[in-house]
Amino acid sequence: MEAKKDWLEYDADEIVRGDRESLWHHLKPHRCFDSQEQMIIVEGDGLNVKDIRGREYLDATSGGVWSVIVGYGRDSIADAVCAQLKKMPYFAGVFGTVPAVQLAQKVLEKLPKHGKVFFSNSGSEANEKAYKIIRQASWISHDRKGKYKIMYRDRDYHGTTLGALSSTGQAQRRQGYGPFLEGFVEFPHCVCYRCPYDKTYGSCDIDCARNVEKKILAEGPDTIGGCIVEPITAGGGILKPVKEYYPILRDICRKYDIWLIMDEVVCGFGRTGRFWGYEHYNVDPDMVTMAKGLASSYGALSATVVKQNIFDVFLNDPSDPETRLNYFRDISTFGGCTASLTAALESIRIIEEENLVENSRIVGDYLLERLEELREYECVGDVRGQGLFCGIEFVQNRKTREPITETGMAVLMAAVLAEGVIVGRTNSSFHGMNSIMNFAPALTVTKDQVDTIVGAVAAAIRKTFYK
Repeated sequence: MEAKKDWLEYDADEIVRGDRESLWHHLKPHRCFDSQEQMIIVEGDGLNVKDIRGREYLDATSGGVWSVIVGYGRDSIADAVCAQLKKMPYFAGVFGTVPAVQLAQKVLEKLPKHGKVFFSNSGSEANEKAYKIIRQASWISHDRKGKYKIMYRDRDYHGTTLGALSSTGQAQRRQGYGPFLEGFVEFPHCVCYRCPYDKTYGSCDIDCARNVEKKILAEGPDTIGGCIVEPITAGGGILKPVKEYYPILRDICRKYDIWLIMDEVVCGFGRTGRFWGYEHYNVDPDMVTMAKGLASSYGALSATVVKQNIFDVFLNDPSDPETRLNYFRDISTFGGCTASLTAALESIRIIEEENLVENSRIVGDYLLERLEELREYECVGDVRGQGLFCGIEFVQNRKTREPITETGMAVLMAAVLAEGVIVGRTNSSFHGMNSIMNFAPALTVTKDQVDTIVGAVAAAIRKTFYK
């Protein structure tokens, strides 16, 4: 008889000690654990989580990085994954599996203008695949010879690998990891609150989009193969472009035959009140990358989706010695994990059956309305967002828009946590600008839970700045 171990059993003090001695945490200066115990999350249900000491919190971050979009404790996902694991846990993507085919079909149902889906395991990798597609196409396609450069936008984030980090417009995220890869070109961000051209919407001619063409001309249009953007900038501060922005950018990309990549790693699967973030704009991307909400983080999974004409560039004759290597010679080991693929299928079914995209729109509007009320406090400089994806930028002075200090932001975040609510913030991203608090609860969130979230932030503001 097969021996079994209950991996849910643990000794709290032993786990806490093991955390301090063994675990290297993400985005954390570990000196802070010399004097304090790291929070260890052990249980979740809906939007509520419990830590190893029994304290309960309402999670307004969908797992810390906006990814558990259908909430915790979904038995149907666990059951579907268990059944698939027992039948066939894995086979590399060089072959097909039933859930891989079914999920590819489902994704293309949501992206009817696109033609093929390539699975991998993280948002960083999904974007790397897009870059490699552009680079290889510039090598094998007569029409795209030399078009290897990829443009990216200041304040956008596209991943943690060196290639993805080379295309990330966040100075602190990049600090110390260079030299970066050649062939990545930055252009200005699009947030009106801190306009890079010091202009005002309504009288600016959308310079943040139009000046991309100047950048292309300076680099040489024949060298630019791709342009990657987040529909709404996420970790860069919840930056929502104005409605004219993407149609202008799309026209510029078409003019110079540049493939436009929409990084939907955060915005996709209903986060913004539409299934895809780019659907808020009149824009038709050539590629769409996704991760986080794809499997609602019940499994590690990402995808790179391309239009058929892009896929067709890689159709070659394997018997021709001149072109036999002109197929997409790439692989992702964990893109073949059937558990993640199955989790994604069930997560999308839940989104559809429970009408969670519409809930994101309705409750998201309510969240933004409630957050707008916090403008009564002088430290609130700006409130912005779309759907269940909102942010507050905190300032010391509304007129000068000087951000609050890192220390002040840390105290504020701790005060919100003390109210029993977990919110997010820009973290180690910008020099002197990590002052944006963000909100991205699971798409199942209710208006009552929104009231709890906003109430906690209001109480924390008063305790931090108005003692």
